[in-house]
Amino acid sequence: MQLRESKVADRRQSGFVNALRVHKALTADLEKRVLVWLAVRAPAFINSDQLTTLGFIAQVLGGAAYAFAARDWRALWLVNFFLVLNWLGDSLDGTLARVRDQQRPRYGFYVDHISDTFGAIALMSGLALSGYAHWQIAAGLLVGFYVLSIESFLATYTMGHFHLSHGIFGPTEIRIVLILGNIVLMVHPNAHIAGRPFLLFDVGGAVAIIVMLTMAVVTVCHHIAVLYREEKLDAEVGGA
Repeated sequence: MQLRESKVADRRQSGFVNALRVHKALTADLEKRVLVWLAVRAPAFINSDQLTTLGFIAQVLGGAAYAFAARDWRALWLVNFFLVLNWLGDSLDGTLARVRDQQRPRYGFYVDHISDTFGAIALMSGLALSGYAHWQIAAGLLVGFYVLSIESFLATYTMGHFHLSHGIFGPTEIRIVLILGNIVLMVHPNAHIAGRPFLLFDVGGAVAIIVMLTMAVVTVCHHIAVLYREEKLDAEVGGA
């Protein structure tokens, strides 16, 4: 019992500093205003944990709706509905905590992103079962998401800032693209390139994978260069 209490005390006294949040996505400014407006008006009985749970469950149900779309294309409307609910829960939980001054930085960061990690598996698994994309494309999208997430988490730890977006794309922009893609999918499930038919989401997914991996490589090279310069200077000053 004493050892457990000692470990808790060590974590609390370890000098944890909440990382600077960097959000430069296309919809970031508008989204922030909307979220603050919603948070100020949210009923007192709603809390951040409930919103995080809502976001996670909605993402899982979105995956289930994708899988059901293999039988009935109208389930794509359910996917879009759950994507909106996922945005509401996943985006509003942190804003609500900040507006009410009830932040738990370590707890919130961990729970929020571990929920996204498992939620992404559910969503992409559903897409793989939908018949609207091959499982290899869904797996590639999941890998691309994880590569960007891991890079962002490492940058948060080593550089002290947490990027919620890469370039003009953040989680909200990805949801918007998925929602619009689902609407187009209902009418045109196939794309024709050089006279050959391909699944629309196979084409869009392949492009998204290339874009995500390119963004990851560019960001990694930039952060490596920055950290190398900073550590080199520190070594020279210290005489190491």
